[in-house]
Amino acid sequence: MTLLFLHGAGAQVEDRGLADAVGEAVGAEVSMPLLPEEDMSYAAWGAAVRRAFAAADRDDLLVAHSFGASVLLRVLGEGSPGGGGRTPARAVLLAMPDWGVDGWDVEDYAYDGPEPTTGLSLHHCEDDEVVPHTHLALHAARLPSARTTLHPRGGHQFEGLAGVLAEDLRRTEASPRS
Repeated sequence: MTLLFLHGAGAQVEDRGLADAVGEAVGAEVSMPLLPEEDMSYAAWGAAVRRAFAAADRDDLLVAHSFGASVLLRVLGEGSPGGGGRTPARAVLLAMPDWGVDGWDVEDYAYDGPEPTTGLSLHHCEDDEVVPHTHLALHAARLPSARTTLHPRGGHQFEGLAGVLAEDLRRTEASPRS
């Protein structure tokens, strides 16, 4: 089993610790493809995410952090990111910014599509110093079937929460939003 971890913007080094901790907690090998630093457009990142899916198995675990989570949500909303009608069963999205008008208001990154068929769990920490935790509520309203969890501490890198995130990854089906 592999944990496919999609890092945040310019955070391939910073996110490595989080990816490895979650991978170890769930007992999975970690694959963290390098996403483009030189082109931050949705088109460039979306293409890189689709390539990562093409190499993944349906049973692989999927986690995306921050900007990587924003891109993943849009790719999942388009359907069949891995090609051939294959979509991941579940995804855990961490500290995902909201790019709509009520969030950071950047049209290229905003998601206004239908809920993806992939079961989603959204996690955020109240003490996140990069993405305000209020973005979680914006996503919860847009994605009512997603399970949402607001942690009191952990910051943007979810320090000390690898076990909790691993527990969520072990769920076989998406649960109703809590």
